[in-house]
Amino acid sequence: MERAKPFSKNILFEEKKQRSYTGESLTQIAMPIGGIGAGSICLSGIGSLIDYSIMHQPATTAMPDGHVFTPAAFAIIHFPQTKITRLVEGPMPKAWIYNQGLKGQGYRGGGHEGLPRFRNVRFQGEYPFGIVEIWDENIPLKINLTAFNPFIPLDDINSGIPCAILEYTLENPTSANVDYEFSFHISHFAPGRNYFSDSCTRNEVIPKKGVYLYNVEPSSHPVYGNCSLSVIGYTPLIKAMWFRGGWFDSISALWREVSTGSFLPNDGKDADQLTGRNGGSILLKGSLEPGDKITYPIVITWYFPNVNYSVGRAKGSECCSTDHNCMNKEDKPACWKPFYVTQWKNARDVSEYVHQNYPFLRQKTQAFHDALFRTTAPSYVLDAISANLAIIKSPTVLRQENGHMWGWEGCFCNQGCCHGSCTHVWNYAQSIAHLFPQLERTLREQEYLFSMDDRGHINFRSALPEGPAEHNFHAASDGQLGGIMKLYREWRICGDKNWLEKLYPFAKRSLDYCIQTWDPHHKGVLEEPHHNTYDIEFWGPDGMCSSFYIGALAAFALIARESGHEEDAGFYENLTQKGAQYLDQYLFNGEYYQQKVEYDALHDTSFSQFIANITEESPQEYQLLKTEGPKYQYGSGCISDGVLGAWLAKNCFIQTPQNQENIRKNLESIFAYNFKSSLWDHANPQRPGYALGDEPGLLLCTWPRGGKPTLPFVYSDEVWTGIEYQVASHLISEGFVDEGLTIVYATRSRYDGKVRNPWNEYECGNYYARAMSSYALLAAISGFQYSPVDQKLVLSPKFDHQPFCTFFSTASGWGTITINQDQVEINLEAGSLSLHEFVLTWKNKTIIITTKSTILPNKPLIIPINGIKGE
Repeated sequence: MERAKPFSKNILFEEKKQRSYTGESLTQIAMPIGGIGAGSICLSGIGSLIDYSIMHQPATTAMPDGHVFTPAAFAIIHFPQTKITRLVEGPMPKAWIYNQGLKGQGYRGGGHEGLPRFRNVRFQGEYPFGIVEIWDENIPLKINLTAFNPFIPLDDINSGIPCAILEYTLENPTSANVDYEFSFHISHFAPGRNYFSDSCTRNEVIPKKGVYLYNVEPSSHPVYGNCSLSVIGYTPLIKAMWFRGGWFDSISALWREVSTGSFLPNDGKDADQLTGRNGGSILLKGSLEPGDKITYPIVITWYFPNVNYSVGRAKGSECCSTDHNCMNKEDKPACWKPFYVTQWKNARDVSEYVHQNYPFLRQKTQAFHDALFRTTAPSYVLDAISANLAIIKSPTVLRQENGHMWGWEGCFCNQGCCHGSCTHVWNYAQSIAHLFPQLERTLREQEYLFSMDDRGHINFRSALPEGPAEHNFHAASDGQLGGIMKLYREWRICGDKNWLEKLYPFAKRSLDYCIQTWDPHHKGVLEEPHHNTYDIEFWGPDGMCSSFYIGALAAFALIARESGHEEDAGFYENLTQKGAQYLDQYLFNGEYYQQKVEYDALHDTSFSQFIANITEESPQEYQLLKTEGPKYQYGSGCISDGVLGAWLAKNCFIQTPQNQENIRKNLESIFAYNFKSSLWDHANPQRPGYALGDEPGLLLCTWPRGGKPTLPFVYSDEVWTGIEYQVASHLISEGFVDEGLTIVYATRSRYDGKVRNPWNEYECGNYYARAMSSYALLAAISGFQYSPVDQKLVLSPKFDHQPFCTFFSTASGWGTITINQDQVEINLEAGSLSLHEFVLTWKNKTIIITTKSTILPNKPLIIPINGIKGE
């Protein structure tokens, strides 16, 4: 089998700015703008707002049936001098036009899509900001739109506001004064059960700011809700209610007013007396001299306090139904409330909060952006790290009233996909643990306090709302063992010993269940059939899942000592050593760890009994099982997740006894055999849409030594971005920088805006949680680690560029670290950082500096490093 080679350094290290998108590359762009667990609206590549996922479930424009009355929000600009009026959006991508006719007989509830537009548009996304440049040679003003929702590490309240902030900057590049009328419009986001009801909706003026739209459904009803539109710092003309009528009357009347300069304000008090489509608008008049510009911060807020579905709850504990189909049924009672109801009373209250705190929210979000993008890394790496932070703000992530986070694996077009913060999928996600560690800890609490039974069996899909989960399916070996490692990570990040001691007995019960279920002979590897992230069971010991086992055993020994249970540590340490030895003796083939498929000598005799009864008359499938053994194994294959447990251990501050040199050889083999610069000749009978044709990608598994089963594990021929980043970051951290960068470069090249959305790396659904593994690239490149437990900061950059800079986030503060000439400078943007020891490995040398410092914002710590001169 041909061995892959990394891309040339000219490609990998070419200095480029973050990419921008024009033309056909705008087609797929949809960047989520919303709060953590609060829903989102997407900013499209042409500057429009789409995908209003604001009612605690996805609602994307890719829905097969469409919504006739989807919300709408849009800006219009009118020039009185020339009588020109334009929708403030770029040209509609041609691929969208077919959808306009396909859905809702050409009327999807927007109604504004056919208004005249600007001719040119360019999109640049540096999450959390989406920036759209809009211009037209025949229009006297250029318009820049910057859209965002506050994203401030450690600040889950301000990062969870149900709002979208749209900053429209109007600039006059001409030599003459330009008069204008800029207006913004939203339909009623909360029309209630009957869109055309004459008694359900209400509209109010927010004095000097905008409009508040709400319904008068019972306050406990699932469709009860409200929204608002306002502008910060300016006093607009306010139309609290659109013209009400049938068909397309509302937008027709609105366009006539704004295009003729005859905008008619009103107070909206007749909303309960009229029928037809409802909405509200604001208008700002002004004049710009040559070279001048002005920015209007537009704020859209929403508030839907009742959610009418539950998922995965044990029988007898349902609050409405565990039927997934109940998610869209309005007659179901409310089951739970989102966290934001504990912070704000309604959308008007949210709006007021944003107005009062806008300078702080803007400044801190900008500070985070700037710190992240100062990191010394190629543009496509920063692209991968930042873009997948959008998942945190997407409908994949929900947050319950008690503050606990909960997630889908991903999102289908109109409902979540694969519920319950699925442990084996969320193993890969690294961003929330560092940026919002207080939220990550709630996932551990759900696993141990609600998803585990008295045996220690954890349902790898937690219930929503929080409560007892069913226990009628396999435990997930990688998910349950990964939870032990992540428990140790959370303790190292937060330093809360009481929290660790509280969960200690639950973690012990969990690990003991794993040992009893999958390693009854105490060999240190998983022998009995064990469920995993590929939705099947592996029979016999394998390198992938046993690397999780070794990591979990090593982690728990550390947890036992940290929480005062020294007497427990020895047993688990001994088992860890046995497992590491077994892997090297029986599963390492000189290049990589493989699987030893077994079923004869196991406690689980179900397969042996089954094939014993197979005769020549049995179906073909059964004959295959008798010849090859259980379906869906990988045997001699080189699986890209082959040392996944070692990667997770490394990201969880855990040193395991697994042979480090063999791990490195395994990583080299994964790249050599599984990375393909072109998939043109690759046969994939599974789900090819993740990477196809001449696109590059990292296959989940290959069989370089032969022996591929007729029916290998499902998904084996696919390409998943979450695994690509896992392997890439592991390669980089082990010094295989070019190989790791090659994978990242290839991955992001597929998400080019034309074929796929750069802010939506999908797998089983949109905004797939596994893709948050890209955050591990940051630690891989910088080698950054810090724990308040010992107040020790470690830095080992993989690039020797000078100056070198990296963003970091700890539980107590976040900022940047810069190596410049003969010193290190640690800057805090927020919080504080106590430091007793600093360890720097750079240019093949290591220095250790003991200090006793508390770093605060605007008071950087300067550490001389004269001892490092390089080779």
